[in-house]
This record gives sequence, structure tokens and C-alpha cells, in this order.
Amino acid sequence: MKSKFLEDFKKFAMRGNVVDMAVGIIIGGAFGKIVSSLVADVIMPPIGLLIGGVNFTDLKITLEKAVLSPGGEVVKPAVSINYGNFLQTTLDFLIISFSIFLLIRLLSKLQEKKKEEAPAPAAPPADVQLLTEIRDLLKNKQDK
Repeated sequence: MKSKFLEDFKKFAMRGNVVDMAVGIIIGGAFGKIVSSLVADVIMPPIGLLIGGVNFTDLKITLEKAVLSPGGEVVKPAVSINYGNFLQTTLDFLIISFSIFLLIRLLSKLQEKKKEEAPAPAAPPADVQLLTEIRDLLKNKQDK
């Protein structure tokens, strides 16, 4: 005999909205990786080349330099503000959000088109209309 908890969980997990959301999250994560690669490997190198051969991930403000031992080992790592990574992540976000905006816009237009194409319901036959009118008249008389 299954426990009530497991049955409730199964009902919850198999609801359409939960499954759709899970699929969306998985696809969104994969899409995010693709866009990150697009930005890092395709878009940023030409932009960096245009502004003087700069690699955006290397852009940073060093607050404190690394301390090295006489043997060359790092005793204390450098402290820096990595604004290049921030710029790249911001560009990733903008591209992802713009892509999702375009996708949602396309889906909305397709749904509007479906609504326009849906035929109007057929008018009921004359005898059904007559019976409906008689019913409504009797109901009105009864209410008074």
C-alpha cells in the first residue's frame, strides 16, 4: 500500500504545469550555455579586437597585488574587481532576454492568428431558437 505522501507527490509531479516548468528550466539552462558560448567565443573577440585587442575577461581593477614567496609561490592571491566578467555576463543576459522576448512575441502572434482563424459557432436551428425564446418568456413571467 502506497503512502498518502507518495501519492500526493506523484499527483503534484505529474501535473502539466510542473512538468512544463521543469522542461523549460532544463532547456533554458542549455540555451544559457549556448548564448554564453556565443558571447564569449564569437561576439566578444571581434569587439575586443575593434577596441585594441582587449580580452574582456581580462579587464579588471587590481586593488591589491598578489604576494609571492621567494620561491615564486603565491602566498596571498591578488584582490581585484573583475568588471570584464561582469560586462560579458551582462551581455549574455541581454542576448538571452532579447531572444526570449522574440520567442514569446512570436508565440503570441501565432496564438492571435489561431483565434482569428477559429470559426464562429454555428447558429442553432430555428426550432431550438424558438424553444429558447419560449423558455425565456416563461421564466420572465414566473419571475414577475
